[in-house]
Amino acid sequence: MPPRRRYDQYCSAARALDLVGDRWTLLIVRELLAGPRRYTDLHADLPGVSTDVLASRLKDMERDGLTGRRKLPPPGAAYVYELTRRGRELLPVLHALGEWGSLELAELRPTDAVRAHWSALPLLAALSGAEVGAGVVEVALDEGEFHLYVGAEEGPVYGHGPAPAAVDARLVMDAATCKEVCRGESAITDAVRAGRVTVTGDGALAKALRED
Repeated sequence: MPPRRRYDQYCSAARALDLVGDRWTLLIVRELLAGPRRYTDLHADLPGVSTDVLASRLKDMERDGLTGRRKLPPPGAAYVYELTRRGRELLPVLHALGEWGSLELAELRPTDAVRAHWSALPLLAALSGAEVGAGVVEVALDEGEFHLYVGAEEGPVYGHGPAPAAVDARLVMDAATCKEVCRGESAITDAVRAGRVTVTGDGALAKALRED
């Protein structure tokens, strides 16, 4: 890989881009907001990245204090990458970028890859903005399932697949509804009232969404 280039400008935006402005870096952060992940898992959920570039980005992020690497205890015995506190502070940056870029989701291009959990951060923002409280929310979309930790101050903010324990609410919606909520065209509570999002669960968060 060529030497890493920097802007060499005494400007906070330039210094931030020195750390996260390389291609793939913020998308690696997006994946690691789900918690510790193996290299093979990251590569599978970042279609288009080469193994050399992914390895280089992870090395840079570890050197810059954005990620750490540790070995799982037996029987796992695999290395996983995870965000440091500094890396996790990029969550609002990704929220802002996602909101700004939502207008670019008008059409699904033939070359676009799709993963269910790529809707996790915009849905998390939608639920947080609705002020329905904190809790674990399981989401079922056409492409698959993931779960959200609404209001979490530490640790992962979402996870892949069904939640590992009891949830406060379960949401089921189709791709069109998810797209509208993620783009801010429909509030999550409005979509629930319109019957476009099915909410089940007895937790306070589910009741708040249903306005029980």
